[in-house]
Amino acid sequence: MSEPLNVLFLCTGNSARSILAEAITNRDTQGRFRAYSAGSMPRGEVHPMALHLLGKLNYDTSGLRSKDWDEFAGPDAPKMDFVFTVCDNAAKEVCPVWPGQPMTAHWGLPDPATVQGTDAEKAFAFDDAYRMLYHRITIFANLPMEQLDKVRLQRKLDEIGQIGTAPA
Repeated sequence: MSEPLNVLFLCTGNSARSILAEAITNRDTQGRFRAYSAGSMPRGEVHPMALHLLGKLNYDTSGLRSKDWDEFAGPDAPKMDFVFTVCDNAAKEVCPVWPGQPMTAHWGLPDPATVQGTDAEKAFAFDDAYRMLYHRITIFANLPMEQLDKVRLQRKLDEIGQIGTAPA
């Protein structure tokens, strides 16, 4: 088996969506990908409901932490093959220059950490974010990378980001 491709999931706070995506990718892509997550303004801690959901689904949460995206822009950082933004704010921010010119796409979805309401409503928001990310990551992991040129791969990555979003 070849070396896994590196994927970086970005969000502003790096406490929920990007953390979920990191965990899903690292466990559920049969070793094809190695995922990381970071934020432009990390909250400094992973949201407790994200940790609870991942734990309930038997994900290893021991290495998950809220990180600044500058950690992945330096010369000692792993070379990224893909960088995906999972929140609208991070998609609009000026990102660092990623070594190696990775492929990028915007996979925005609502932030479950901002949901107001009952604990059940908040849990539903985290479940929904997990479901959307799991679906997108599964499709991504099953793309025939070796059969797609860069233009077709970019189109597929952009299409994946539209899955589960409401039409404009």
